[in-house]
Amino acid sequence: MAVFPWHSRNRNYKAEFASCRLEAVPLELGDYHPLKPITVTESKTKKVSRKGSTSSTSSSSSSSVVDPLSSVLDGTDPLSMFAATADPAGRAAVATDSSRKKRDRDENSVVGSDFEPWASKRGEILARYTTTEKLSINLFMGSEKGKAGTATSAMSEKVRTRLEELDDFEEGSQKELLNLTQQDYVNRIEELNQSLKDAWASDQKVKALKIVIQCSKLLSDTSVIQFYPSKFVLITDILDTFGKLVYERIFSMCVDNRSVLPDHFSPENVNDTAKETCLNWFFKIASIRELIPRFYVEASILKCNKFLSKTGISECLPRLTCIIRGIGDPLVSVYARAYLCRVGMEVAPHLKESLSKNFFDFLLTFKQIHGDTVQNQLVVQGVEMPSYLPLYSPAMDWIFQCISYHAPEALLTEMMERCKKLGNNALLLNSVMSAFRAEFIATRSMDFIGMIKECDESGFPKHLLFRSLGLNLALADPPEGDRLQILNEAWKVITKLKNPQDYINCAEVWVEYTCRHFTKREVNTVLADVIKHMTPDRAFEDSYPQLQSIIKKVISHFHDFSVLFSVEKFLPFLDMFQKESVRVEVCKCIMEVFIKHQQEPTKDPVILNALLHVCKTMHDSVNALTLEDEKRMLAYLINGFIRMVSFGRDFEQQLSFYVEARSMFCNLEPVLVQLIHNVNRLAMETRKVMKGNHSRKTAAFVRACVAYCFITIPSLVGIFARLNLYLHSGQVALANQCLSQADAFFKAAIGLIPEVPKMINIDGKMRPSDSFLLEFLCNFFSTLLIVPDHPEHGVLFLVRELLNVIQDYTWEDNSDDKIRIYTCVLHLLSAMGQETYLYHVDKVDSNDSLYGGDSKFLAENNKLCETVMAQILEHLKTLAKDEALKRQSSLGLSFFNSILAHGDLRNNRLNQLSVNLWHLAQRHGCADSRTMVKTLEYIKKRSKQPDMGHLTELALRLPLQTRT
Repeated sequence: MAVFPWHSRNRNYKAEFASCRLEAVPLELGDYHPLKPITVTESKTKKVSRKGSTSSTSSSSSSSVVDPLSSVLDGTDPLSMFAATADPAGRAAVATDSSRKKRDRDENSVVGSDFEPWASKRGEILARYTTTEKLSINLFMGSEKGKAGTATSAMSEKVRTRLEELDDFEEGSQKELLNLTQQDYVNRIEELNQSLKDAWASDQKVKALKIVIQCSKLLSDTSVIQFYPSKFVLITDILDTFGKLVYERIFSMCVDNRSVLPDHFSPENVNDTAKETCLNWFFKIASIRELIPRFYVEASILKCNKFLSKTGISECLPRLTCIIRGIGDPLVSVYARAYLCRVGMEVAPHLKESLSKNFFDFLLTFKQIHGDTVQNQLVVQGVEMPSYLPLYSPAMDWIFQCISYHAPEALLTEMMERCKKLGNNALLLNSVMSAFRAEFIATRSMDFIGMIKECDESGFPKHLLFRSLGLNLALADPPEGDRLQILNEAWKVITKLKNPQDYINCAEVWVEYTCRHFTKREVNTVLADVIKHMTPDRAFEDSYPQLQSIIKKVISHFHDFSVLFSVEKFLPFLDMFQKESVRVEVCKCIMEVFIKHQQEPTKDPVILNALLHVCKTMHDSVNALTLEDEKRMLAYLINGFIRMVSFGRDFEQQLSFYVEARSMFCNLEPVLVQLIHNVNRLAMETRKVMKGNHSRKTAAFVRACVAYCFITIPSLVGIFARLNLYLHSGQVALANQCLSQADAFFKAAIGLIPEVPKMINIDGKMRPSDSFLLEFLCNFFSTLLIVPDHPEHGVLFLVRELLNVIQDYTWEDNSDDKIRIYTCVLHLLSAMGQETYLYHVDKVDSNDSLYGGDSKFLAENNKLCETVMAQILEHLKTLAKDEALKRQSSLGLSFFNSILAHGDLRNNRLNQLSVNLWHLAQRHGCADSRTMVKTLEYIKKRSKQPDMGHLTELALRLPLQTRT
């Protein structure tokens, strides 16, 4: 193709804007508004015709929005239709499953969400009650007799065989494993749980029962007494599994193809087969000889009484309560009572009388704890009473929680009075405070303090009692007149504690109470006392979780950071966090609270100095091993702080702060980016204050801001972060009449383009950089339109430099981005050839003012256009290959549209070029016919505008071709 000259079309931007503006339509108040909801009135007409009567019509209207999806389906749901065609057995199975899920929800909803479930306590118990001693366990050895019974058809023979299996189990078909570690023991229990499920799934019900009996027997063993609470948790998990399997098995027998058992069924709804199976299970359990396994297994299927009679559960609970009286060991006994309460709360939480009887029975046997039998056992195992008594806490807390749940005030008062009458009642008192409602405890705080003082210190430490009291006072407020006295009484005991671990466990709880009800003076006193107790022998190193908790409680109550940092001992308290990972976590907590609650920008020097120290601590923790997510989080917190610092009109102080911040946070790139943006914003605020007319002082200050950005940007790693900031900072410099500085930014950006890699990392994935570079260059071209030429560097020197860089840049072989960029350059040069530019920067003379339409300038501009056009046409020639024809068609049409928008088509050669491009786009049938038609329609429409008559002739020369 020959070289074609370029002639830019003269543009009247104001007239173009006016022609593109939407037509204003007057709208009366109260008429249609796009955000106003649409109300659809639907009329339904229904004709009813009966023999011997005339047709009657009934109509109804509803102001409801019609669902378009439902109307398309004509009221039929394809999923429902599919389910309707399913087989009856499948429907019954689905119905059984859905009814079971609904039943479980209903039963769980009997106890409200304010009741703490057993599952939430399970993990804490397993973590707290551990042992290093060796454990033993009896494993069930499977018998072959169980399989022989399945071959006989006679029911009596089957029953006899199963009874023989149970006898065989009780007579010693077991293997004792000795010298197990705690983890080995837990693994064995989990294996038994899985064995239970496998046996049940393979229809070996007797084997499943044997496993449950074997596990229940383990609960009578207290040879390693410190581990007993954890053992109870593990074994009762198996019992719960067994109870659920039995219940669901019997429930499934009540369902056939025709009916499903209702959610709240009565025994009359249960068929005889299910009842017989249920009775069979109870008879089997009743034949267990030993008391403890018989109690636990029957308790686990207590819910199955619902299949037999309405009063079955209410009759069984008192009987099971009486059975527990036969258990001699008080520790085993109290956990048995806890399990009965647990099952009772699941199946019949309304039966408070039975649960209360369980509790009062326990009070009668409470003195056994201090009896000779228990004392001798503790001597044999080498366990002290202060270590023994806390073993009762999980069971007793649970019993008290179950009984006190939604209990009337009178019952709670009676329970408290009974506890008072017992000697050595610290353990009971602790359970009362752990289980009763916080409001009940808080209103009687002074009474409880009196009872705590009277308790014997030897068995159960008083500081644990004060800790339990503090936990309640953190949830409910005591009478206002008692608050200071309560704190004084508690702290007298807490501050005398010699063991740092005991001290910090109590202090952590009471800090919450102090922050809620007192001023910074009292909080400062408490923090000073904590520092005094935890500093000797570096005791704080063993108590970081509690110290972190204290910090979180303090900052959650002091949202005014000027008050927080005026607490004298707050920063010394932070110095105790000497382990880096913990210190950083604490600093992150402080910054999160600051960002969340600091509403107004601050310049308070106390806050700034303290938080700079906190942010510096976070920043200095960054190293080569720090994860990117962690870096992002730290940068987000530091940026949140930087954004909240404002010195008002003292711009120089603000810039000094940013300079200091840059030196402190140089390892976090997002922070440096934020600082550059903030400094640019500071320069623009200065311009706004001066209304664009800088004085000598403000001009120097703005240049200082520009210098800050120019120095900081090269320290960034991200190539596109640097490019975009060079462009942004250059725009700010230009807006503030710093022309030489703006040129420096733009030159730096141009010089950086060759360094752009082919692939860049975006959110951990490598992606091609071409699209990002294209976007940046388009923004750059928009800025270059208004940048005036430097008097010493010639016409359009920045554009020339940029074109040279684009020409030398190595592009992908199959990429057309270079030509798209040249097309954008053509748009830029066309805009530069206008008499008046589309936009300007206030108080900056662009080239339209500097050259004033000078013919030499326009000639240079047109030369550049011709050079760019030659590059585009040359590239189009290289695409004349079969595999590239579609790309050639697309680029040809794009170039045609550019000439149509920006070129002067009255020039014959340019007009001919546009016709050639139109034919090129359609030559091989690769063009989109719809696009070509719309383009031609647009040309015809534009030809009717003033001074556009020449487009009529052009339209006649642009034929539409169809694919053949």
